[in-house]
Amino acid sequence: MAQTALSLAPDLLQRFAAIAGEAHVLTRDADMAPYLCEPRELYRGRALCVVRPASTQEVAAIVALCNETGTSLVPQGGNTGLVGGQTPDTSGHEIVLSLTRLNRLRELDLASNTMIVEAGMILANVQAEADRADRFFPLSLAAEGSCTIGGNLATNAGGTAVIAYGSARDLVLGLEVVLADGRILSDLSKLRKDNTGYDLKHLFMGSEGTLGIITAAVLKLFPKPRAIETAFVGLASPEAALDLLSLTRAMAGPALTTFELISARAFDFVLRHGESVRPPLQDGHAWYVLLELTSPNAHGLSESMLALLEAASAQGTIENAAVAATLDQRQDFWRLRELIPDVQKREGGSIKHDVSLPISAVPTFLKEVDSAVTAAMPGARLVPFGHLGDGNIHCNVSQPEGADKAAFLARWAEINAIVHAVVTAHRGSISAEHGIGQLKRDLLPSVKDPVALDLMRVLKKTLDPKGILNPGKVL
Repeated sequence: MAQTALSLAPDLLQRFAAIAGEAHVLTRDADMAPYLCEPRELYRGRALCVVRPASTQEVAAIVALCNETGTSLVPQGGNTGLVGGQTPDTSGHEIVLSLTRLNRLRELDLASNTMIVEAGMILANVQAEADRADRFFPLSLAAEGSCTIGGNLATNAGGTAVIAYGSARDLVLGLEVVLADGRILSDLSKLRKDNTGYDLKHLFMGSEGTLGIITAAVLKLFPKPRAIETAFVGLASPEAALDLLSLTRAMAGPALTTFELISARAFDFVLRHGESVRPPLQDGHAWYVLLELTSPNAHGLSESMLALLEAASAQGTIENAAVAATLDQRQDFWRLRELIPDVQKREGGSIKHDVSLPISAVPTFLKEVDSAVTAAMPGARLVPFGHLGDGNIHCNVSQPEGADKAAFLARWAEINAIVHAVVTAHRGSISAEHGIGQLKRDLLPSVKDPVALDLMRVLKKTLDPKGILNPGKVL
């Protein structure tokens, strides 16, 4: 493939090397391989080369060169996306623009409670930099040890703390973005109030690199939690979980930071396949909730958690609960939640759905989708879990026990259509936090308002008239 790339465009490769350095223009198969396949291996592409710039100016020069020559490019952060938005096509003519070398902390402003970071900084490192400054950056998700903040913003990542802090776009005050013609939109504003026209940063967050390439961002920081109380709760139904959510909001207010719903099947998979895991509750329950309260005040939170659980028990809302007494126990509780996607692999094929519903509709949705899926495929096992506090449910379907995995996965589109039909009937979204990418691109016209879709196309044509930015993704 390297020889093909060299024969296709030796001059272009040399010009990329003149910008980023020869060592950072990768053309050998072995060097490019980690950039060409996404984590679930649903998409595997080819590329002319992988270019790894080290600054915004280098990104701008590379994009300008691509615009000049009509060369398509695929921006990529940590390559952890789950919808193929970061994977090139199979033509071998696109370049992958890796932003991982843009990884500096540019500024930390404690008076403004902001930090300016470059797009290639790993999310866990962003969290660590905030922690070192006695501050808190709340975006947290399973891939935080390898995903990058630029990718998080480009996909408007969600995670486990949306109920308290919002999604990725809610944590940003300003952006630096390289446009399709190579110009740099420099809007690294720390202002909390600015009514001087359109708020352009929101165009690029969630656009998956199709409208511009985020190179740096001004992130909001928050007081560091001094107290954390974590409970693992057993209850009878999603309706009971909603009642617990309402009670928690009423009694704990802004202290509520996590409210994760876990089905008994998901929990059983973890106990069956997870290493060194133990159930926090002795008796089995139909549903579970991982509930977390945090506070910048070091005192009184344990009493608040106890009062909440006592009230929920007195009302018959919950059946049992365990509160983490140590940091190790808290980590054990979280591990039960975080292992769910991995242990599903041990049960055979899994058809994934990242959907969101109005929170009040979640219980009905779960009943209807279970009924619809099992009617179409007897023995299929619904494995719902996720962020009930913001209505985001990962409604995964595992194959029937003993079924042929390939035959099961061959019905992906059919099962998708069934699940998404129920989602649409409840005015939900087929993509809550993972984005559209390639996986859901062809589904978008069937679920998006036609006028909204037309405006998206107009924006794409206006900002990227040659169509070089991540073509074939989203639209």
